Amino acid sequence: MPTSQFQKMKTYVTGEEEDKGLVDELKNELDCCGSLSWSTRIKGFAICFVIGVVLSVVGVIMVFLQKYTAFAIIYSGGSLVALSSSMFLMGPCKQLKRMFEEKRFIATIVVLISIVLTICAAVWWKIPALALVFCVVQFLAMAWYCLSYIPYARTVVKNCATSCLA
Repeated sequence: MPTSQFQKMKTYVTGEEEDKGLVDELKNELDCCGSLSWSTRIKGFAICFVIGVVLSVVGVIMVFLQKYTAFAIIYSGGSLVALSSSMFLMGPCKQLKRMFEEKRFIATIVVLISIVLTICAAVWWKIPALALVFCVVQFLAMAWYCLSYIPYARTVVKNCATSCLA
């Protein structure tokens, strides 16, 4: 019986969670990317993430050039590429499962809906101001989604925001 299945069975029987680090968990969970080595996964993640960030920056430049449709499409594309970059680390199946876990569900839905609405506002409705609003929502939702992967990060941000606004 493979080690990971044994550990899962032990966790199920004892009810105790294995104390694994994130790196060990990612290394052991091959999910849908079983044929990729760990170094290939890291390279794929880094390349995909950098491409996503570059696309988002180019999209922001389009705002200053007053090309709002290009901005919405490029920025949203960058968000999708950056979001999907972590699929190299976990595999697509596990990433999709984690995206829709209870603590990330709302943030994931808001990110995806705001991406769609950003593109709709720019391409079909032709309302640049609305596209910018949806882009800000997209950015904030993406940040909230990313914070969900860092232990206690959301709590810290909530406490900081509460103390700043109080």
